[in-house]
Amino acid sequence: MFLQSIFSRIWQTDPRHYQIAIQSILLIYGFLFLNFDISISQVLVIITTALTTQFICVRFFKIPVFDIRSPLSSALSLCLLLRTNIILFAVLAAIITILSKFLLRWNYRHIFNPSCFGLVAMLIITDQVWISAGQWGSTAIFGFLIACLGGLVINKAARSDVSIAFLLFYSAILFGRALWLGDSLTIPLHQLESGALLLFSFFMISDPKTTPESRIGRIIFAFLLACGAGFIYFWLYRTNGVFWSLTFFALIVPFLNWIFPGKSYKWGK
Repeated sequence: MFLQSIFSRIWQTDPRHYQIAIQSILLIYGFLFLNFDISISQVLVIITTALTTQFICVRFFKIPVFDIRSPLSSALSLCLLLRTNIILFAVLAAIITILSKFLLRWNYRHIFNPSCFGLVAMLIITDQVWISAGQWGSTAIFGFLIACLGGLVINKAARSDVSIAFLLFYSAILFGRALWLGDSLTIPLHQLESGALLLFSFFMISDPKTTPESRIGRIIFAFLLACGAGFIYFWLYRTNGVFWSLTFFALIVPFLNWIFPGKSYKWGK
């Protein structure tokens, strides 16, 4: 009861607290049991760069409060997904991620999910950066663990609908294609057993600051994301389709908010 009371207070205060905790646990698990191909020094560089960039931007734009939660969560996402052998590219990714929140804005909101934008920007800039999708292995149990933990986070952030809708639409595309081609259904199952996909679904597209404000807008948004990812994977034959899709369709979120207005989300204190 005591621990339940503590976690309940954390959730009610701000869901980012729990999200940061889960991201940290996944990162530690990766180091201890999955032999993540990222060094501890690179993790420290990414986190330090992200926090420093946030601090500089806060001072430059004369924002009264330096909040560590948002840049720390973005930095942990980079640590879990970004891979490069050149430390300067890791530094640049962290800088671009944080700068996107301050420079690319519309109606007092940042347009792109910061970590997703940082990943896609680096994929465009250089071929020495990649997104590690298979580092988690294909164990369904661990994938289910990520899904459950992520589900707790998005429910507290009032954005569970967009994540669930995306996974349903995307699964329908994968299984529909397999049935159309006569492939074994183990193929789409394997495609869904991706740590990167689950992290994307539960920690990126559920970002309440960059998703549509109304439920119908979020459902439409999830459908477009799934279709865009499928198009990139199966027609353009490019990897990382979900990240490219989210970056592109983030541009239409202001339009969806205009067509389907809703209540703007605000973080807890």
